[in-house]
Amino acid sequence: MCASELLCLPPRDALTFPCEFDRSSDGAFFPAAPRRKEPPPPPPPPTLLARTSPLPPRRRTRESCAPRPGHTASGPRPSTPRASMSEPGARTTAAAAADKEARNPVAQLLSGLRWGRLEEPLGFIKVLEWLFAIFAFGACGSFSAETGATVKCNADPKETTAITVQFGYPFRLYKVPFEMPDCIEGSTAKRVLHLMGDFSAPAEFFVTLGVFSFLYTMAALAVYLRFHSLYKENKKLPFADFCVTVSFTFFWLVAFSAWGKGLSDVKGATRPSSLIAAMSVCQLKTAVCNAGATPSMGLANISVLFGFVNFILWAGNCWFVFKETPWHAQTTNKESSAEQGAVAVDKQ
Repeated sequence: MCASELLCLPPRDALTFPCEFDRSSDGAFFPAAPRRKEPPPPPPPPTLLARTSPLPPRRRTRESCAPRPGHTASGPRPSTPRASMSEPGARTTAAAAADKEARNPVAQLLSGLRWGRLEEPLGFIKVLEWLFAIFAFGACGSFSAETGATVKCNADPKETTAITVQFGYPFRLYKVPFEMPDCIEGSTAKRVLHLMGDFSAPAEFFVTLGVFSFLYTMAALAVYLRFHSLYKENKKLPFADFCVTVSFTFFWLVAFSAWGKGLSDVKGATRPSSLIAAMSVCQLKTAVCNAGATPSMGLANISVLFGFVNFILWAGNCWFVFKETPWHAQTTNKESSAEQGAVAVDKQ
């Protein structure tokens, strides 16, 4: 072992490196001082979980005394699920509802209706026509009443017979039967008689017109509320609506007039005096006949009134339907051009 190696031996307690030499200014070499390896830095102290020293007292103010959001005076509020957690479920429910609505054609049809059109005269009057058409044919078609008389036979056996006759729509009275006693001594036989008259034609015409008015107004309302743009763009629809409205106006005039006359004839044929006059027993001295129940004709009278109201509604609706036709537009243009020409002449 060389002397230079002995000179550069480090102490035992130090970490050694290979022997190094330094060079002086005159070119001579001498052993360099041994270099120690620096120990690693100590680890940082652990973070304290609890405060080692109390914080200085803080001044209490109204803001500090007020409960924080999410807390109450008695303690924190119960936790509620966040809206973000329920968003997927809400979206799924909304998508399912939209899919169900898309599959339902009735919901699609109702969603496209413009109910604001009912506030206009054309739509509002059609609703009234629809309602009063139901009232008209319902009052006439559901009418029924009864009339009657009493017959007391003078011969043995002296019995008193109460005769009750029920009648109603369609007022074919000649098909309504009732029984009349013979009032022959020692006999209880009865004969079958019928009322007199047939007033089905005006009654059936009245009810049929009411049903057709109901159907037409319902279809017209559907077109007017759902396809109003088509009603405005297609000039044939307002023209057809105007022609139908004028026709129904005329038919209602005829219907309520004819049914009013027919109802008066029904009243005359069904009163108790007419029933007594139709029985031959009451014309002889073998029996005494008295008037029975008088028929109540209130519902039939109301049906005639409803027919008159329908005539007024359809007649008034003619003007509002006429305003939608091209005829009214042409008349308005002519009047405006005439007014402009008159104003120009006055200025000259």
